[in-house]
Amino acid sequence: MTGPLDKLSWDDLRIIKAIGESGSLALAATALGINTSTVSRRLEHVEEALGIVLFDRRRSGYAPTAPGLELIALAERVELDVVSVARRVSGKAEDHAGELRVTTSDALMLDFLTPIIADFQSANPSVTIDVVVGNCLLNLARGETDIAFRAVTGTPPDNLFGRKAATIAWAAYGRESDFADGRPRLDEIYQRRWLSYGKNLSGLKAHGFVEQRVPAERIVFRSDSVAGMATAIAAGIGIGLLPCMHGDGIAGLMRIGPIEPDISDELWILTHPDIRKSARVSAFMTHCMEAIARQRALIEGRRPDERPQGTQ
Repeated sequence: MTGPLDKLSWDDLRIIKAIGESGSLALAATALGINTSTVSRRLEHVEEALGIVLFDRRRSGYAPTAPGLELIALAERVELDVVSVARRVSGKAEDHAGELRVTTSDALMLDFLTPIIADFQSANPSVTIDVVVGNCLLNLARGETDIAFRAVTGTPPDNLFGRKAATIAWAAYGRESDFADGRPRLDEIYQRRWLSYGKNLSGLKAHGFVEQRVPAERIVFRSDSVAGMATAIAAGIGIGLLPCMHGDGIAGLMRIGPIEPDISDELWILTHPDIRKSARVSAFMTHCMEAIARQRALIEGRRPDERPQGTQ
C-alpha cells in the first residue's frame, strides 16, 4: 500500500522547508539555487498530489498551514538524517584534504585565528578553509558549518562536541591620549562617556555589566561588533569593555580598569559529533588547541611578567 507521503521526494521537502523558513517563493528559490517558477511549480504539484493546502498566500508572504507546519518539521528531521549519514560516510574515506567550513566572530578572526589557519594550511596544503565571520552561531547539526569558534557564556549545547580552549578576560579600555594622567578612579569611571553593545550581543555579560552600572544618559554609542567597539573607543567616542586579547593588541588603547572576572567568557572550539573523528576536522581542532595554548597569557589578559594563579 502507498500513502500520500509516498508521493513526496526529498527535493519536495527541501522546497517546502525553504518556503516555510523564508515566507517567500523568491527567497526560497535563492536559498536553493533554483528559479522562482520551479519553486512555484513544485509547491503546486505537492499540494495537488496530497490534496491539501500547505501555505496561505498572504500579502505579507507565505504562511504555513497546520499541515504545512507538519511537513516542514518532517523536512527538518529528514535533513538532519541526510546530513548525519553523509558526514559519517564521507568521514570514513577522507584524509587531510578537502574543505573545512569555519564560523567565528569578527574579533576572534582578527585577534589570532587567521595566523593559526595559515600555519595549518602550510602543513596541510590540500585543505581549503571557508570562513564565515559573524556573531550568529551557524547550525552545526544542519551542516552549515563544520567548526565554530565561540566565546561561550555557560555550557555549549549538549548535541555538540567541543573543547574549551581558554578563558577570555575582559576589561574597560579607553584612548591613551585621553588618560595621560593615568587611570581614572573607580568612583569616577562610570560618570564618563560609555560605549555598550547592541541588542544582537545582549547575551554578552559585558552588555549587562554596562547596563547595570552606567547611567543611561552616559551610554552614547552601541555596537553589535567587538571590533567595531574597539574602533569606536580608538576614535575617542568614549570608553568601553573589550576582551583583553583584542584591546591589548590595538595601538593607542589602554586598560583603564582591572580585569572584570564576572564578565569573562570561555573560548570553545565546537563541532558536530558525526564529524569529530574525521581526519581534517580532528587535525584542525588539535592544531588550534595547541596554538591557542601558546597564546593563553594574551587571552587571559596577563602581562608578560605575570603568572597564572597557582603557579610558583
